[in-house]
Amino acid sequence: MPAGGLGTNGTEPRYMVNSDFDFESLALTEYVEWIELDLFNNGLAVFSEEDFLEAGLTAEDRALIAYMSDQEIGHATVVANMLGDAAPKQCTYNYPFTTVREFVDFSQKLTQFAEAGVWGFINHLDSREAAQLLSQSISVESRQQMSFRQMSGLHPAPVWHETGIPQSWAWTFIAPYISSCPENCTRLAWQNFPPLRVMNQPNINRFSPNDTKPDGSEVVGNRTSDPSISTIPKNESCINLNVTGYGCGPAITRNRSEPLSFPGKQIFLTWEDPDQPVGPNNSYVTSTTAGEPKFVAWVSQLNLTYTPLEVTGDKQGTTYQPAGEVFVGDPQVNGTMFIAITDNDPYLTAFNLSFINPHVRALGLYQAG
Repeated sequence: MPAGGLGTNGTEPRYMVNSDFDFESLALTEYVEWIELDLFNNGLAVFSEEDFLEAGLTAEDRALIAYMSDQEIGHATVVANMLGDAAPKQCTYNYPFTTVREFVDFSQKLTQFAEAGVWGFINHLDSREAAQLLSQSISVESRQQMSFRQMSGLHPAPVWHETGIPQSWAWTFIAPYISSCPENCTRLAWQNFPPLRVMNQPNINRFSPNDTKPDGSEVVGNRTSDPSISTIPKNESCINLNVTGYGCGPAITRNRSEPLSFPGKQIFLTWEDPDQPVGPNNSYVTSTTAGEPKFVAWVSQLNLTYTPLEVTGDKQGTTYQPAGEVFVGDPQVNGTMFIAITDNDPYLTAFNLSFINPHVRALGLYQAG
């Protein structure tokens, strides 16, 4: 046996939290597992077999979604066992979708930030035993996100490395979709940032995504993770277009002749003031300690990149999509990724990304690919 390693001295493992940091991180994870369980079941309940068929999804696809909800029972159980009686309970949620396409798009977005939230903290946990069990759960989350991308007609795995984000980012993304929670449900200590909206968020349902209107009208609602509208005119839609490079119906993989986004693309942004109620029973409040907005932070894979923000009005501005690569042939900006308005551009890496939080003015999600 080589010398070194942690937890290799024969000590009996203790699968429980060892610090407040552990507890708050796992409690956040439990909130996520519960909404995923409810979301998958909700999609199956509110849409008919015919609705799924119109979106190109069969009984086998519905069975897969049902199985993913079963997986969430296991995930919620293992986290609850490590938290004990204080584990958060299942809440009541509000979802933004009205079609099957919007349901699977929202699901691929939610599973992305849910997964990224765990990757962001897992190696900072005091309890390595808890980290072990979480890693064996979150790897399944990656598979779920890949499946929903395939159902959405997106490339299943457009990145070489998955992204990790701070806990406050994950909580910012999930809280707006929680309506209420049971009395005495464990509250979280994590910050809620003001939301950042991409007004020309690439619409995955267009055969020409660059034609997405820049006024925010092609996203279902005003929340950062809301899906693209699917009810665009048929002559602009790629959903039932059986043309290689342009169709976006469900498939094992898709290669678009016109990508969702590209380096140099102008991005139109709006953001909200802090001190807005959010989350279960509107019992949380958005906050920020950042100064004047100056940069846009792009967080994907292993990298954090900044571009200048041009403020064009009250809580609105523009920037341009950067052209950097993680490694040669691997664009940094791709997949379902994260952006933030910041007051500074500190140099940070994947392991210490949470130190960006004091500089974050608003937080959003970008559908780059």
